[in-house]
Amino acid sequence: MNRPLRLATAALTASAALLLSSCGSGDESQDDDKIAGAEQGGEQESKAPSEPARQVDRPKIELPSDLSYAFQWKKTGDKAKDAVLADRQQAIQAVDMAIADQDPAEKAMRFYHREDAAAEAEKYVRAYVKAQARTTGDYRYYAATVTTDGGSAALTYCEDQSKVYDKYLKKDTIDKSPATKNSYVLYAAKLRKNEAGVWVTTKLNATRGSDTCQP
Repeated sequence: MNRPLRLATAALTASAALLLSSCGSGDESQDDDKIAGAEQGGEQESKAPSEPARQVDRPKIELPSDLSYAFQWKKTGDKAKDAVLADRQQAIQAVDMAIADQDPAEKAMRFYHREDAAAEAEKYVRAYVKAQARTTGDYRYYAATVTTDGGSAALTYCEDQSKVYDKYLKKDTIDKSPATKNSYVLYAAKLRKNEAGVWVTTKLNATRGSDTCQP
């Protein structure tokens, strides 16, 4: 079965993680009507790593009530690292908003993504628009490691997509495919601090089924 592979996964380098690629054990047939990948799982949490800088005029992110997020990464105590985590969190949710709004040019998504990541995010959302679908369910993010070097940063983290599903808007149906090893994804992101002081994602790689992220 195919599962939606969120943008956070969008800039994938591994072909197995590409949009509309097959998920699961590998012996299941692809369905052209489905979208590859899946979002995170877990209940909504308010444990954000840090609040984004208030002085920046950031676009508002509004998500459907049937999407929840558990960002299980704690503050590091380092101002720059905590800002990276906070802005990556916003970037993840901005992509989901673009999918829910069926808008590949969503302002918030473009605000938090640049270069390769921006192009891949747009392609990812377009796949959902074409399928007239969006995601629904619970996401969970954990095991984050961040390093900074001046105006650049590297971030790795895990995503639990086991409780996120594709919702087809025209039919008003939800594809509740069972979770597999591939429901757990390891991400490696590159970010840079832009002129407004926002950490924008410039590149994003994903390893689906990573042993590092298994429960």
